[in-house]
Amino acid sequence: MDDATVPAAEATQLFEELVRSVHGCAPIEVLEAAGRYGERIGLSGICVYLVDLQQRLLVPLLGGRALKVDSSVAGEAYRSETLRLVEGGDGELGLWLPLRDGADRMGVVHISAPVLDESTLRRCHALASLLALVVTSKRAYSDTYVRHTRTQAMDLRTEMLRAFLPPRTLGTSRGVSTAVLEPAYRLGGDAFDHSITKETLHAAILDAMGHDLASGLTASVAMAGIRNARRNGADLAELTDSVEGALTSWLPDRFCTAVFTSLDLSTGEFAWVNCAHPAPLLLRRGLLLEDALERTPEVPLGLGGVLGEAEPRTVHRVLLEPGDRILLYTDGVTEAHDSQGRMFGLERFADFIIRATAADEPAPETLRRLVHAIHDHQRGSFTDDATIMLLEWRPDGGVMPRVEGC
Repeated sequence: MDDATVPAAEATQLFEELVRSVHGCAPIEVLEAAGRYGERIGLSGICVYLVDLQQRLLVPLLGGRALKVDSSVAGEAYRSETLRLVEGGDGELGLWLPLRDGADRMGVVHISAPVLDESTLRRCHALASLLALVVTSKRAYSDTYVRHTRTQAMDLRTEMLRAFLPPRTLGTSRGVSTAVLEPAYRLGGDAFDHSITKETLHAAILDAMGHDLASGLTASVAMAGIRNARRNGADLAELTDSVEGALTSWLPDRFCTAVFTSLDLSTGEFAWVNCAHPAPLLLRRGLLLEDALERTPEVPLGLGGVLGEAEPRTVHRVLLEPGDRILLYTDGVTEAHDSQGRMFGLERFADFIIRATAADEPAPETLRRLVHAIHDHQRGSFTDDATIMLLEWRPDGGVMPRVEGC
């Protein structure tokens, strides 16, 4: 049906019917229902592509070949978080729209349309938003979507640890936290956690001792302790004590390093506790402020009781400036080495972020490319987990998304 023949009121009614119907649909049936809706308003070729765990491929849910994130139009839409347009041989326009759960990039949606007027564009964006919400809600209890994001088998400790991990990215117009974690299918004991409330962005990074099932269990217990304390209203000092208590009570022979942080989105106050972990890095106006967040080191979590450490952990505080970025990382990032033993290093690590910031690249895309650079530096063979978190404070709000054609 030609979109021009569909009155606005009828198109709205059809969309409302689609919204009501997807609640009772199985994961793939959602796309079939979306396809039927599209046909009735003049749209075709509707397909969802989910990004794989390593963010290298966009995998179609309805079958077909996967598309490379780094070398396809669909990948451009994913990388830039903007709409991309291509002209088809039949005169129709192909739209590639980002598929996002809030700030988290999940993939892209493809839609074909005979014309691209304001109403068509609005309906395409609405459909993409609905599909993102449906995928987000249904992937919590269905393996269908999860299996499409995996390109190889995952080991048991990684399966356990990933069950606890939050989405890669979350945030609002005032602040964002984004993270990457490798090796995607063979994790040791690295983990991250983040959460956001109206005024506070919480983030934590962990590196548990060892590379066995017990290390994954250590990180999992620590993450459970973080969330339990945070949800019970604990401040950073109380949260740290809670995680320490959980580890010493349940896993007395294990320990982990960690940084627990909170960012006040109104004032820019950044607070953190460092438990024998690499110090956070502060990037400001395109420069790394060396040693800005270096403080006296404290013992790892899980050793306080063993070493008889009675002193409470120190909560450090600084005031950020708008646009500041905080980097949290594990030692597997800077100590990643190539075949000749040359480390990736702190200087190269920070420079990568600085250059991407200068190019106005979205933070999640910066970390995607960075972890791939570390992967390539080691020729794909990780000897240790590599985890990176990037926090950004932008109290004046972010830039409006751009719409670009190609």
